[in-house]
Amino acid sequence: MHLNPSNTDLIGYKQIDMISKTLKGQGGQIAVLSATAQATNQNAWIAVMKDVLKRPKYKNLQLVEVAYGEALALFKKYPNLKGIIAPTTVGIAAAGKAVVDQKLVGKVFVTGLGLPSEMISYVKAGAVDTFAIWNPIDLGYSAVYLAYQFATNKAKGTAGEKIMMGRMGSITLDKNTEAAMAEPFVFDKTNIDKFAKIF
Repeated sequence: MHLNPSNTDLIGYKQIDMISKTLKGQGGQIAVLSATAQATNQNAWIAVMKDVLKRPKYKNLQLVEVAYGEALALFKKYPNLKGIIAPTTVGIAAAGKAVVDQKLVGKVFVTGLGLPSEMISYVKAGAVDTFAIWNPIDLGYSAVYLAYQFATNKAKGTAGEKIMMGRMGSITLDKNTEAAMAEPFVFDKTNIDKFAKIF
């Protein structure tokens, strides 16, 4: 079997949910800042984000643009912009820096997928409330737990099988005997110091 750290649906959903919570459900104009129009994984996540935005819970969020490049152009084009979602580690760090440099902390919030070691200064500055990526500690734990399940004949690895993963709950294998471990793991000011030392 193959264990993915997360999946397209969970990654897309999580990024919309994070910006919604940061804006305390009040909504406003948001933009997605992607690395390139040719990034297959980012395009898939963005497609999910657009679907998630159709849910009543997120009706106050207005997606004004899916942009490629830099945040500065978005600030000029949308003076009422409230949030930027960057589904790329390079993009989220650059957007966080742009918010700090342009003195827009508290006016524009950045979220998306990033590495704690690269995002710590932007979280502490207030440009980033929350961001996410998979937790390598949880992934290592899950992989070892699953290996033990197979080694002790408690799991077979067949399509549709539900397998326990200890503190990470359980997974159900799809028709390709794959599964997603969990939603992306959220980082904020409460845990950023610990994880920035790890990765």
